[in-house]
Amino acid sequence: MKKSPRTVMLAFGILALGALSPKVEASAPATPPAGPSYLYKTTFVRAAPGRLLDLIALYKDRMAVLDAAGDERPLWWRHTQGDQWDLMLLFPMGSYAEYYAAERIARREKAADASALSSPEFRGKLDACSSWKEDVFVLGPPLQTMRQASAGMAYYHIEIFIAQPGKQADLYKEREMENAYQLGTGRPETLIFVRDQGAAWDMYSLGCYRDLKHWAESSDASKEQREAAARKAGFKTPDEIGPYMRTLIDFHRDTMGVAIK
Repeated sequence: MKKSPRTVMLAFGILALGALSPKVEASAPATPPAGPSYLYKTTFVRAAPGRLLDLIALYKDRMAVLDAAGDERPLWWRHTQGDQWDLMLLFPMGSYAEYYAAERIARREKAADASALSSPEFRGKLDACSSWKEDVFVLGPPLQTMRQASAGMAYYHIEIFIAQPGKQADLYKEREMENAYQLGTGRPETLIFVRDQGAAWDMYSLGCYRDLKHWAESSDASKEQREAAARKAGFKTPDEIGPYMRTLIDFHRDTMGVAIK
């Protein structure tokens, strides 16, 4: 049977698209990840005009209340370029059950009541210092892993994603593959956090570096080493890593930040 020109062109297009995809993605979608299990609350805050330093000071003063309540202090960063937020705070929680246990809530209320600002007063000042806030609860690596990765680091690269419909597990797998490639070429591994509830973001990854130079410096790996690392990670070539990731995402943002001490 003679095929129409349209049928031939469609078949050619499908074959060409397959040639551009990593070898591991041609079959069924990835199964949902089972790895991340430690709960964090991520808070993004945009300062009101002229109030960034006031906002930072407000959070710094509040750390004593967290200490008195027995809560972990957040890891936090100040935006330098990229997304619209000014501050990102990562609050360790562990799990909903332990964080919102009645005795934990009572300790927080007691610590807040004994401080200079009650909880309602703190929220009022936070509202006055900020023009935009967003929370997303995420599952990520254990707290000890997070502490080790961030110890001595002062510069952070945050990539935050909304996946294509039904591609969340595939995107998580791609992040793991890219981490394998990073390690294979001598680059630091990034930490992966997966949305549990809250804002629209499905996932974000966090890279921890000493400074801007550490983040920007290229690997000493040769072309052959990079290609071998890409194949071992599940990609065909290093050049296809970024384009493949973009087939899985609807939207993403990159942000650079510096630690706040």
